[in-house]
Amino acid sequence: MGNFQLEDFVAGWIGGAASVIVGHPLDTVKARLQAGTGYGSTLSCIRTVYRRESVFGFFKGMAFPLASIAVYNSVVFGVFSNTQRFLSHHRCQEPKAGSPRVLSDLLLASMVAGVVSVGLGAPVDLIKIRLQMQTQPFREANLGLKPRVAALGEQPAYQGPVHCIITIVRTEGLAGLYRGASAMLLRDVPGYCLYFIPYVFLSDWITPEAHTGPSPCAVWLAGGMAGAISWGTATPMDVVKSRLQADGVYVNKYKGVLDCISQSYQKEGLKFY
Repeated sequence: MGNFQLEDFVAGWIGGAASVIVGHPLDTVKARLQAGTGYGSTLSCIRTVYRRESVFGFFKGMAFPLASIAVYNSVVFGVFSNTQRFLSHHRCQEPKAGSPRVLSDLLLASMVAGVVSVGLGAPVDLIKIRLQMQTQPFREANLGLKPRVAALGEQPAYQGPVHCIITIVRTEGLAGLYRGASAMLLRDVPGYCLYFIPYVFLSDWITPEAHTGPSPCAVWLAGGMAGAISWGTATPMDVVKSRLQADGVYVNKYKGVLDCISQSYQKEGLKFY
């Protein structure tokens, strides 16, 4: 426990809150493009959301992730940093400051962080996506109905995060809060490996040898590049996760990960990824 550092959790909390505030509008667009119907492109989706729901439509479901993703991010980043530090200390009893990180330590720490992220993040993601998706067009394919969207003034499926949680637990049980967790596991374990590992090596590579730690510029650059690498590989499974989690707002279409992939591929081909 001597290597345990609380500041890793604090930094993750601040980063998580900032990411929600800055990224939630585009996250709403992402979720609707992945799980909705009738959107031709990103710009088309933005125009449609703005026309139907005004600016506030981009911030649907933001209160819950703002309160929870900060905690989620705090735990994920804290678990990664402290696990990596513990493994390094276990392998080398007295690691020197600034000593290079070992790939196996980073890999195992990233995998642990990915597993923890699913345990904490699956319910958070589910509530966020359900709230984001309840006013957009959906297709009740199994019932043979035409796509529709909640009419103006019509009561939405969920009145807020708490009502959404209560409704899911009442209709689907506690297991319903982890709908899409298997797809999230397939996304986050490799996704965090492809985030943390490139970030550590890129920040070390960018930082001059004379410096004891990376500069703010190196952190931003390494974080941006690592994020692009991670999401570039994680997006296909993120689409599946979003569709599984959005499924159930009005009707259940998918029986699981493989069924979701099969149905999506049959209708849209490889581009659905």
